[in-house]
Amino acid sequence: MIPPLPDIQDYQISPESGFLPAESPLTRLPDPYYDPWEDIATNLRSLIVGKEIRRAVDDLPVLSTSRLRTEAEWRRAYVVLGFISNSYIWALEPAKDRLPRCISIPFLEASEHLEVPPVVTYAACCLWNFQPIYPAGPIDLVENLTTLCTFTGTMDESWFYLVSVAIEARGAPTVPLMIEAMQAARRGDSPTVSECLTVFAERIMDLRELLGRMTEHCTPHAFYFRIRPFLAGSKNMAEAGLPHGVLFEDGSGTEKYRQYSGGSNAQSSLIQFFDIVLGVQHRPTGVKKETVPVKLEGHAPPPRHNFIEEMRSYMPGPHRRFLEHLASVANIRDYVEANPGNPTLATAYDECLRALSSFRDKHLQIVSRYIVIMSQESKMKLSSASSAPTTTAAVTPSTKILNIPGTPVGLAKGEAAKKGLKGTGGTKLIPFLKQSRDETMEPATGAWSKTSSKFESFQARSRGVTPLSTPRSSSPISGFAVRSCKVNDFEDMPAARIGVGLAGDWEIDDVGGICHY
Repeated sequence: MIPPLPDIQDYQISPESGFLPAESPLTRLPDPYYDPWEDIATNLRSLIVGKEIRRAVDDLPVLSTSRLRTEAEWRRAYVVLGFISNSYIWALEPAKDRLPRCISIPFLEASEHLEVPPVVTYAACCLWNFQPIYPAGPIDLVENLTTLCTFTGTMDESWFYLVSVAIEARGAPTVPLMIEAMQAARRGDSPTVSECLTVFAERIMDLRELLGRMTEHCTPHAFYFRIRPFLAGSKNMAEAGLPHGVLFEDGSGTEKYRQYSGGSNAQSSLIQFFDIVLGVQHRPTGVKKETVPVKLEGHAPPPRHNFIEEMRSYMPGPHRRFLEHLASVANIRDYVEANPGNPTLATAYDECLRALSSFRDKHLQIVSRYIVIMSQESKMKLSSASSAPTTTAAVTPSTKILNIPGTPVGLAKGEAAKKGLKGTGGTKLIPFLKQSRDETMEPATGAWSKTSSKFESFQARSRGVTPLSTPRSSSPISGFAVRSCKVNDFEDMPAARIGVGLAGDWEIDDVGGICHY
């Protein structure tokens, strides 16, 4: 018996908002009992700037989570406690490797309830950390969104999170769209599959354009030196000041250090949904395609032990289970390969791969500006500070470094002083991201090769190889906003592809990453 396709509503996924909550996140916990948490969250920037954050946290009472009633309240508690925890760890030097009971106990309980790790994840930064300014307005418009919690209180930080929120919202309709495509493949309805794939490619390109808006209100300097250090986790962070990880005190006396990766857009269920539904397989970094058997009929390739698979454990439990269910029934790639005589279907599928590859290229461009260049600046600052002549015996090298604007601290300091860029975990960045991008085009049928130029794509279209043959009036998805797909418009691409991944999970000699997609 063929297993059923997933019902998205069984996994806390909305047809309208996708992996974002169906209702906007709470701006504050309604029970005054939790005011001590909320008061710190509200004044987080002031407490950090005034170097009072650790004292304020140490003075907190141990509050019970038993008064959290709804999922929205649990999510709000998780976001607040996560931001407080990372502030406690990273706001002052040296980094703090122990969380006091007043934070660690409720944070662990909230994490267990929501099935996410006790760290600032993508869900804490983005999925559960926004409000529409005008409730009746669109949530895929960044200008209509505001954040609920930030470390720095800056527009740069809010914009950084909100671009991802808008991407989640604008990409939400692709979830029911592609499940419809999978259903159509089961009944052999090639026109519907082709139409769904065409609209899917168009929407991915919309997301690429939206991702490109990151530079409008988030500067590379603010991100690298002010925001990114707070997003670090506790895994492989010795140079940043956490050689063992973080110990969550619970009063038992038997606590052990824990290590977690920090917030990364690799934890976005939407982006992993794209890979799964198209049958894109990611291997461990450095593993060649020929060394891993990938052909598997009837569903997506099995999970491999790699960074992308690891990041699923940082997703909310229902979303993680949805992806697991989807991977067991995904059939689009197999259906396309089983119909080699259908050029419309093949080209529509390849358009999706090109669009997703283009999306990843756009990400690499952004990261090179926000991480690679800034890390080089960080090293130059340290080098110039350490080599500057000393005018008085009272001025030490460390004092001089601290007096330089944009001085690297925490994560950035470890990168500048030691082994290069390091994110929240320990994955080699450049090889990983280049391989992820290249793997996206591996399933291409050949109608468009991954090296095909704009002119070659035009030639394919001129021969009638077009992904759209179903009239709009008969389209099963006619309510979906559609425009001309431009998956071959790569004029803004750099000549050399240089890659990196929000405070991802990286370690590399010369470069590092923000939000890995």
